[in-house]
Amino acid sequence: MENYTNTIEVKSTADKAYEALTHQVPLWWTEMFEGSSVQTGDVFTIRFGAAIHKTMRVKESIPKSKMIWYVEDSLIALPELKNQKEWIGTGIVWEIKQIEENTRITVIHIGLSPEIECYDICSNGWIQFLASLKLFLETGKGTPYKE
Repeated sequence: MENYTNTIEVKSTADKAYEALTHQVPLWWTEMFEGSSVQTGDVFTIRFGAAIHKTMRVKESIPKSKMIWYVEDSLIALPELKNQKEWIGTGIVWEIKQIEENTRITVIHIGLSPEIECYDICSNGWIQFLASLKLFLETGKGTPYKE
């Protein structure tokens, strides 16, 4: 099974990228954020309106290097999806690597593969929010989901 993977390169530091994944999720992903995503064991929920939410647990947190989230609960209540809970049990791995004055950020969504129903919707969502993360890290202002 091929997992969704995407890499962006940003004009920023690994430290700032890690900070965005731990303390600043509402500034680039969705303003509808509850909980904490700072350290191993933390649990947080992100929402995209009333129809979509994901609750994740931080499984690993290595400053300036790596972050792993495990999806404990999820609902993507879109009428075109028969299986609206496909994210449950998937993992999101963030790898951060400083390369001179830039930082490479790779996201690997383990369990999000072309075989699953939400792949197109979800991979397009990743593209949108990775662009927001890049914008946030380079300009200080992302384009998170707003209700």
